[in-house]
Formats: sequence, C-alpha cells, structure tokens
Amino acid sequence: MKKFIIPFVAISLLTTSCVSKKKYAQLEQQYIDANGNLQKTTLEKEALEAKFAKIEKRVDNYNNKINSLKDENVTLEKSKLNFSDDNKIILSKEQREGLNATLSKIDANKLAQAKTLKDTVNLVLDYNLKNSMNSAGIYNDSDIDINVENTVVMISVSDKLLFRSGSAKVNKNAFPLLQKLADVINSEPSMDVMIEGHTDSQSISTATIKDNWDLSVQRATSIVRLLEKKYFIKSERLIASGRGSSVPLVLNDTKENRARNRRTRIVILPNLDKFFGMLAENNTLKP
Repeated sequence: MKKFIIPFVAISLLTTSCVSKKKYAQLEQQYIDANGNLQKTTLEKEALEAKFAKIEKRVDNYNNKINSLKDENVTLEKSKLNFSDDNKIILSKEQREGLNATLSKIDANKLAQAKTLKDTVNLVLDYNLKNSMNSAGIYNDSDIDINVENTVVMISVSDKLLFRSGSAKVNKNAFPLLQKLADVINSEPSMDVMIEGHTDSQSISTATIKDNWDLSVQRATSIVRLLEKKYFIKSERLIASGRGSSVPLVLNDTKENRARNRRTRIVILPNLDKFFGMLAENNTLKP
C-alpha cells in the first residue's frame, strides 16, 4: 500500500509543476473576465426584472380602472335613477349623488314615470327652472302666460308690455321683466333660448317694415340683442325666430283676440349635450 501512494504523489507533483506561470496568468484572467460577465449579466437581469415589474403595475392599474368603471355602471343601474338598457352614459359617483339630491325633492309620482336618463334629466331641469322662475317673481297673469312641459318652458308676453304698435323697438318699461327672464335663463346654463315673434293678421308696411313676417323677425331680434348685450347671455344660446301671423292663439276676428295674438314667446329648451358636458366639467349638479 505504501509503495502505491508514494509514486502517485510524485506523479501529482510532477504534473503540477508542468503548468507555467504564463498559462496560469491566462487562466486567472479568463476567470476574472467570466466573473465580470456574470456580474454584468446579473445587473442586466435585475434591470429587466425591474422594468417588467413596472409594466405589470401599469397593467394592473389599467385593469383596476376598467373594473372600477364596470362597478360604477352596475351601481348606477341599481341606484334610484331608472335608466333604459340602451343608455350608455356612465356618471361618476359625485354626479349621480348630485342628481339624486335634486330628485329626492321631486314628487314621487313624477319620479316613478322616469324610465330613461333623458326623463330623469328632464325632471331635474323642470324642477330647477320652476324654482328659478318663482325666485325671479315671474308668474302667470293676463299679459304673461307660462307653460312648462317636458322641461320646455314657454313664456308668452303680450306685445303691449314690450313694444309700441308697429314698432320693433323694445320699451324701457319692459327692462325689469327682461331682467327677470335673463335671471331664469342664466340660472340653467345648459338650456338654449328661442325668441319667437308673433303678430296678428292685420297687414303692415312701412319704410322699415315690409310685412308681418318682417315685424315678427325684427321684434325677436331686438329681444335677442338685449339679452346678449344688456343681460350677458351668450350668443350661442340664443335663437331669433319670426312666425308672423301664422300661429295665432285665437281667431283674429275681434280687437281683443288680435291683441292676444300679438305676442313674443320665450322658449327655453333643454340641451342635454351641454347638461352632461357641465356634469363632466363640474362633477356635481347644483340642485
């Protein structure tokens, strides 16, 4: 046994001594290079993992937002607002709460009849407009007739309050009434306003007015100019319309009836695009 071990040790020493210093230095350098490449690869791997983690986080955020919208839509459908299945508008929590705050003040029988989002918005606008008209002190009387139907407010004003006979110049005595109307119009910026001029059937022809059509248009335009210039209602909300004698309230067979037919009608119209645009901008609806 001893005789076998001694030759093996001798051979090992002999083999080791055969590796030159130059070769050893090369091997050592290769080891250093390999170790450096390993560290570089490790750092690159960690950088890629960090980027991947950020991407995963962004994906999770997007998924959460999508799920949030879905949950919001489900919640909305279960709320006190009754919307039709084909309605695709999604309101935020704040917007829905603003609508519900106003709806809670509306008669339950009317609320039960609202089947779509448009119906619901009509109820809110109708409620707000009636409150604004009461606050402004505009009431039905012999010279002012007010009708509110499906949020379209129609206010007919006798021409004797607004104009002299055969003239399109507005009486200054009408300014307090126009101020009240402007207050109502400005109270609901999501509404557009059409001013309709109406005459009786008696013909007219002067140096400045050709006929009843011309008179009705000029009177409507005079009111529109005042609402824009004096009461600062935006021009894009205003529409001037002349109807001449084509839409009488009653037969033009008596002096009293002709007086009724001579009128200016202020029609306040809901604009749902503006309404939802304001909700998106303000997040809440002021009841």
